[in-house]
Amino acid sequence: MQNEKKISLSDVFVIGFALFAMFFGAGNLIFPPYLGMVAGKQWFIGFLSFIIADGGLAVLTVLAMIRKDGSIWSVVDRIGEVPAKILSAVAILTVGPLLCVPRTCATTFEMGIMPLFPEFNSWVFSIIFFGIVYLLTIRPSAVVDIIGKYLTPALLVVLVALVVIGIINPIGEISPDQLVDSVAKEGILAGYQTMDVLVSLAVTLMLVGNATRNGYDTPKSRFKIIAMSSVICIAGLSIVYGGLTYLGATTSMLGLGVGMNQTALVVLITKTLLGKAGIILLSLIVFFACLTTAIGLISASADFFAELLGSKFPYTRLVGITCVFAAIVANVGISMIISLASPILNIIYPVLLTQVVLSFFDDQIKNHYVNKFTAAGTFFMALMGVLSDFGASQFDFVYTLPLAEYGFFWLVPAIVFAIIGAFVPAGKGKRSKKSGQEAFAQSAVEAVEETGFAMVHIKETEVKVMTVEDAVMQLNQLKREIYVFFNSEENDKYSVVYKKKNGGYGVLVTKE
Repeated sequence: MQNEKKISLSDVFVIGFALFAMFFGAGNLIFPPYLGMVAGKQWFIGFLSFIIADGGLAVLTVLAMIRKDGSIWSVVDRIGEVPAKILSAVAILTVGPLLCVPRTCATTFEMGIMPLFPEFNSWVFSIIFFGIVYLLTIRPSAVVDIIGKYLTPALLVVLVALVVIGIINPIGEISPDQLVDSVAKEGILAGYQTMDVLVSLAVTLMLVGNATRNGYDTPKSRFKIIAMSSVICIAGLSIVYGGLTYLGATTSMLGLGVGMNQTALVVLITKTLLGKAGIILLSLIVFFACLTTAIGLISASADFFAELLGSKFPYTRLVGITCVFAAIVANVGISMIISLASPILNIIYPVLLTQVVLSFFDDQIKNHYVNKFTAAGTFFMALMGVLSDFGASQFDFVYTLPLAEYGFFWLVPAIVFAIIGAFVPAGKGKRSKKSGQEAFAQSAVEAVEETGFAMVHIKETEVKVMTVEDAVMQLNQLKREIYVFFNSEENDKYSVVYKKKNGGYGVLVTKE
């Protein structure tokens, strides 16, 4: 039996810090202060709601993925091979090169560079920014260590410094009144809008790879160290988000109102607390927050598409392509890309959330139509919500459904579709007699026995006719590395589906 490596506290902190930094992008920086400002004395309720909807859902996703192989495929594979590939690719593209990565550069330039150097050229900055990202991302094995050991501690130092200064010398009294009807609702909505679940889906496999390279090469040890690291991540997010929400609450007596721009509020807080030095500190915060997020997302995106596209597009080439593309988008099309990507995110995000939750019950849910119907139902509900936002009034009814005020109008329909899916027969066929291919498999076992090697375990199994999609589902349900079946998509040929090391699945099909 393989001995498990003893958990190292330093490894826990490195992975935990890396996870924290990849969740805490510059976009997340602007939500808590605004939440504190509108919440007043109820700022802690707002913070608690925010951290549950943001960090809580994100870490839940990480735990769902590391129960399996850590890849996005392991969460969405039960909806079918083609839909899973499309959903995964769209999610990674959107959270990577199409939206989030170029936005890290644009945000750093607008919040970190322009206030200090208003004449600085945006193209030059983009080249410098993504040049740094490229150099720090080109070695996939070092990405987590670079973020966790060096960049995140620097980010935490400047963040904690800002919070401590704001606690010692608060900007003002905290208002006893709140500016919104429900602070908890506002916190949940803000946490949901960060969409950090997508970040989890993108980067978890990278964390699994780092843990494996550090000697945690069994599923149990990987789960243990990443779960412990997730606690460090949540603790860090709680300290930072709590502090930023409090700083926002200290501005609640300034009469800024609910129309206050979120980014302008962050600038106001840092400038009020530290003057010119506050702008420099904010620049450092934004730079480190965006840099760590960009590194993590580009590395995860390149890993994903290197596996999907094969050897023609190796990791290093994809990192370079993504950096160049993101640099161009950050300068010439970020507003257009955001306007296109936001509706896509609003459609796929609920679908992914439902699959994350269902993945915890894979052993109990035997019928894959539960996942398929849930995904399809959630997709169409989310689509109707987006169409309603664009003025299609015939779909306005979705915002009258339960939990719509929290952004979860799709949740009850998703449950209904899951129940319907449970009553749809799975429809798997069986072979009534042995085929020549089955006999071939038996002869292969006998050949191994004749070599004289000791057979550790021999088990008879019934070979069924099914699709590759159903075979993958069986593979995951039975928690095996391989699964043998008669492939209905290849004239019932004897086939084997197996898990690939870097995520995804492979299929071996016998020749005639």
